[in-house]
Amino acid sequence: MKMNDLFFTYSDVVIVCNGQFPTHEIPLAILRQAKTIICCDGAILKLSAVGIKPTVIVGDFDSIATELREAYSDIMFHNPDQETNDLTKSMQWAKQHGFTNVCILGATGLREDHAIANISLLAEYEQQGFTVRMVSDFGIFTPISHTHSFPSFKGQQVSIFSLQPDVTIRSENLKYSFDRPLRSWWCGTLNESLGEQFTLHFTKGEVIVYQLFNS
Repeated sequence: MKMNDLFFTYSDVVIVCNGQFPTHEIPLAILRQAKTIICCDGAILKLSAVGIKPTVIVGDFDSIATELREAYSDIMFHNPDQETNDLTKSMQWAKQHGFTNVCILGATGLREDHAIANISLLAEYEQQGFTVRMVSDFGIFTPISHTHSFPSFKGQQVSIFSLQPDVTIRSENLKYSFDRPLRSWWCGTLNESLGEQFTLHFTKGEVIVYQLFNS
């Protein structure tokens, strides 16, 4: 199985954030094949630069130049809420329009604080009923709330982040096996898959799994 086939994730909708715009073949393929594209506010500058018109632009529009506002006025959805970020506003728009299978691109790579916030939000979205993935130029983040198996390949680098340090997690088919709570974020990092699948066993919690594209 080709790496693209292994990690290409079908989604009803793709959200493009205003972080590092994708350059890797996998996120670019996901973007090119998307039927519905939600653009987070200022990311329209990056999308327009590559000739892609999104389905809708969501945000408070504090970072969009006047000429872009005029050019895309017909697809702009204004949400002035200052209690949340543009990614969450875009997820809200998706749910309001019946989309629950979402892939997020461009959410990392620039400001580290934005990247950490966006990654941690994945657990909240999963709890809200979304099937959601976040794809960067290096790998894919997947939130889970109970036992889950992941397609993989031998030697793939894997990191596990438990947002609840009292949840006991048992690994299966990882090089460094464990059966304990991951009390700090670093405790589940830099592991390695032993084959075509690995599994994390736990009954209830908030866990985010990162899989690197290349071994």
